[in-house]
Amino acid sequence: MTARTTRRTTALSRLSAVAAVAVAGTLVLTGCGDQTKKDDAAPSTSAAGAGAGATTSATPDSLFSQLPKTIQDSKVIQVGTDASYPPMEQSQGGSIVGIDPDLGAALGEKLGVTFKFTNGTFDGLITSLQTGRSNIVMSAMSDTKARQDGLDDKGKKIGTGVDFVDYYNSGSSLLVQKGNPKGVKALGDLCGMTVAVQRGTIYETAFKKQKTACGSKGLTIQAFDTDAQAQTRVKAGGAVADLNDTPVAAYIAQTSGKGADFEVAGAPSDAGPFGIAVSKSDTQLRDALKAAMDAIVADGTYAKILQKWNATTGAITTVAINGGS
Repeated sequence: MTARTTRRTTALSRLSAVAAVAVAGTLVLTGCGDQTKKDDAAPSTSAAGAGAGATTSATPDSLFSQLPKTIQDSKVIQVGTDASYPPMEQSQGGSIVGIDPDLGAALGEKLGVTFKFTNGTFDGLITSLQTGRSNIVMSAMSDTKARQDGLDDKGKKIGTGVDFVDYYNSGSSLLVQKGNPKGVKALGDLCGMTVAVQRGTIYETAFKKQKTACGSKGLTIQAFDTDAQAQTRVKAGGAVADLNDTPVAAYIAQTSGKGADFEVAGAPSDAGPFGIAVSKSDTQLRDALKAAMDAIVADGTYAKILQKWNATTGAITTVAINGGS
């Protein structure tokens, strides 16, 4: 998405809209039962890397033998994602493209399997792990202690929790209309106003905490299935701000309406990791993913992918398991 608790990094350098459509590693966009509320599209494949539609095979130097037997048999890792969050992931021409799909393709090459990305709503992604619809989640999902422990935003136990293989650091930023007509610079400036946000994210939780902090002034929170819907609300003037991961906010501000629709307000805050989510019972898969991530960091593939998307400010050098707080 709590999703994509608020965090801090330096805002990304200019993110090219061309990069969003010229991405290698095309992945399949399919429906996923009750979690899917987005467009279903025909599968497509790409010669560039081991995308979800590409066929891979185990090689002598792969990490294939470290995978669970069921995945060795299928040679496919089913990946849940919300493909409405560029540059991390987005739907483009019937495929899912972005940083996460490119990383998935690279991990698939190391593991000797195919990463098949399936599009769904963000607040249903962890459920897709619990029901077996997905093996993992790659969707710019923040690694938080609450998610690890299966807690909701009020600290109530709602599930078994998940493990994370951390792979990127991001902060949070406020996205406002171009020109920032309300002069918003920080969360505290929003008291008495209306905000829009994607449902089920850490940013919805952050707005709820700010609403409490606003006291009698209050804060009206409009939550939507996708961040794109929240952006539309802000663009139309129905809400003052959306709260987003810093790279996503920067990308939107630089590309929507050719830079005429939005701007990032104030400075990024509260740095924290994105992680690949895996069921707590699936430690073998978790450890294989960490080994593969270690490998693409070590051989430079990871850095090249982030460079392609102008997203190097969030690069990690050490892969952690459950490094979020």
